[in-house]
Amino acid sequence: MSEGQLKSKAALGANPWVILANVSLGTFMSTLDGSIANVALPTIAGELGASIHVVQWVLTSYLLTICATLPIMGKISDMFGRSRIYNYGFLIFALGSALCGLSNSLGLLIGSRVIQALGAACLMSNSQAIVAEVFSSKGRGRAMGITGTMVSLGSLTGPGIGGILVEHLGWTSIFWINVPIGVIGFIAGLFILPKDRSKKENQPFDYTGSLLFMAGMFAFLYVISNGQDWGWVSPSVWVGGVVSLLVLAGFYFWEKRTRHPMLDFSLYRIPAFAIGNVTALLSFMALFFTNVLMPFYMQDVLGFSPAKTGYTMMVYPLVMAVVAPISGWLSDRIGSHSLTTAGLLVNALAFGLLNTLSTQESAWVVGLHLGLFGLGGGLFQSPNNSSIMGSVPRDKLGTAGGLNALVRNIGMVLGTSLSISLYSSRLNYLLPVSPGEPQAALSSLHTVFWTAMGICLVALLVSVQRLRIKRA
Repeated sequence: MSEGQLKSKAALGANPWVILANVSLGTFMSTLDGSIANVALPTIAGELGASIHVVQWVLTSYLLTICATLPIMGKISDMFGRSRIYNYGFLIFALGSALCGLSNSLGLLIGSRVIQALGAACLMSNSQAIVAEVFSSKGRGRAMGITGTMVSLGSLTGPGIGGILVEHLGWTSIFWINVPIGVIGFIAGLFILPKDRSKKENQPFDYTGSLLFMAGMFAFLYVISNGQDWGWVSPSVWVGGVVSLLVLAGFYFWEKRTRHPMLDFSLYRIPAFAIGNVTALLSFMALFFTNVLMPFYMQDVLGFSPAKTGYTMMVYPLVMAVVAPISGWLSDRIGSHSLTTAGLLVNALAFGLLNTLSTQESAWVVGLHLGLFGLGGGLFQSPNNSSIMGSVPRDKLGTAGGLNALVRNIGMVLGTSLSISLYSSRLNYLLPVSPGEPQAALSSLHTVFWTAMGICLVALLVSVQRLRIKRA
C-alpha cells in the first residue's frame, strides 16, 4: 500500500462498514421520529387538553423545521466538517427528545420538537455525504442501499413501534427511547467517524440567503399543510402561496449574485444530480399517498383492527429492506440508470393494481400489493442516491446530501397534504350519491391511486433521460 493510500485510510478513520453502522443508526432514528408520534396524537391531546387540530403541530413542526434547515446544515457541514456537525446532531436530537419527554404543555412539546428536528437535520444532511466519502465507487451503491433501507424502515415502521410504546409505556416513551440511543451514537462517533480533512471557517456564512430560504420554505410548506382546512381557493392559501414563492424567488436571485451562496445552484447543471433529485421528489410524493391512505382503506373499508393494519403495512418496509441492499450492490456493477427506471415502473404498476382492490380483501392480498412498492422503492432509491452523491465534487458532498434529504422530506409533506386533500374532496363529493360509505371511500381511494400512478409515470419519463445521457 502506498504512502498516499495509508494517509487516505488514516484520514477516513475506522472501517467503512463500522462507520456505516453509526450512520445507519442516525438515519433510522431521525426518520423514525417523523412518523412515530402519529399514533400518539390522540393520547397527547387527551393528557395535555388540546384538540386534534392543534396537536397536529407535534408532527408538522418537526417536518417543517427539517425542510427549512436541511440545506443550511449541509452548507455548515461543508464549512466546518461533516463528521463534526453529524455527531453534534446526535446530542441535539437527544436533548430535544429529553425535553419532549419532560413536556407538560403542548407549547413546550412543540418547541422541543423543533430542537429535536434541528438535530435530525444535522444527521440527515450528512449521512449520505459521509457514506459517499468513505466508500469507493465500487462499494458506494451497496452502502447507499443500506442507508436507503434505514430511511424507509424509519419512515414506515414509526407508527407500529409508536403504537406498542404508547400502549405499554405511555406517550413520553416514544421520546425517551431516543436519549440513550443518541448518547451512544455520539460517543461512538467520536471514535469511529472519519476525521474532517479540510475546514472552511474563513468562508463567510450566507446569513441573508439562509433567512430567506427558511422563511420562504416554511411559509410554502405551512400553506400546503393547511390548504385542506383553509380551502384551496381561499384568499389565505392564494396570498400565502404567492408570498412564499416570491420569497423563494428572492432567495434564488440572491444566491445567484452573492459570492458565497448557501445553496450552490450550479449542482443542478450536473445531469445526474438534477434528474436524481426530481425523480426522488416525485417518487416520495407518490409513495406517501400509500403511506397515509392505505391505513384508511384497511380500517375504514376492510374493517381491519389497528394491529392487523400495522402488521400488513410492515410488508412494504420489510420487502424494501431485502431489495435495497441488493439493488445497491447491482448498481455498483451495472450502473444506476436501468435500476432506477425499473423501480419507478414497478411503482407505477403497483399503483395501477391498487385500483383493482375491492371492499372485500384479505390481509395477505393487500400485503402482496404493498410488497410491490417495497420492490419498486428498493430498486429505485439505493441506485438513485448513489447516482446523486457520486455525481458531485467531494467538497460539495454536504450540500448535496442536504439537498437530497430536503427533496425527500418535501416529497413526504406534499404527498401527505395532497393525498388527504384529494381523498377528502372526492369523498365529500361522492357521499351524497354513493350507495354506502365504504364504496364511496374506495372510489375516492381509486382517484388518489390513479393520481399517484400518473406522478410515477412522470418520474419515469424524467428517469429515462439518464439512459440517453449515458449513451451520449
